[in-house]
Amino acid sequence: MGWLWAIIVGFVLGLIAKAIIPGKQHSPLWLTTIFGMLGAIAGNAIARAVGVDATRGIDWWRHVFQLVAAIIIVGVGDALYMAVRGNKRRERA
Repeated sequence: MGWLWAIIVGFVLGLIAKAIIPGKQHSPLWLTTIFGMLGAIAGNAIARAVGVDATRGIDWWRHVFQLVAAIIIVGVGDALYMAVRGNKRRERA
């Protein structure tokens, strides 16, 4: 059940990050989901380091850290994806 939640959270975080980042992102949906999962992992680590990983009620700060990390990872990951994809297109031509 943990993997299913990780995929769902990664999917949602990836889509929210794509919606927040200006411009068009070209990475496929499966890669956006992986970027979102990595953002959730990084956000949890940051929240744990800051000391807000376990609070009473909803962990708003943890979710904020997850979203910010997902935005950064989706932005950087999409740029890397386009750099690799662009190089492959030039090699074919």
